[in-house]
Amino acid sequence: MGKEIQLDGAEVTILKALGFGGADLAGETLLERAGNMEFAELADAMEGLVSAGYVISDRDGFKTAAEFERTLFRINSGYSRELKSALDPTQRDQPKSRRVRRE
Repeated sequence: MGKEIQLDGAEVTILKALGFGGADLAGETLLERAGNMEFAELADAMEGLVSAGYVISDRDGFKTAAEFERTLFRINSGYSRELKSALDPTQRDQPKSRRVRRE
């Protein structure tokens, strides 16, 4: 089993704004959904998520707000289950099922 993902508040806000539907979301829409986050904080948290591989973007970098608005983002489907459990702490505490098939 892999390591447990630790997220800060800005990263949680971004992941909730992106959603787990698998569709691309424009940076412009993400800025609107992020609410009262400053662009610098949003861009810094997003760069961390992209560098960790949790989020996929169609551009390598976005230094200005205009570049960020034209960038498309989506959650990496390979990490979606781990990210969902990181967002919902009650799922982490639930034990795995130990159902056994009997013949």
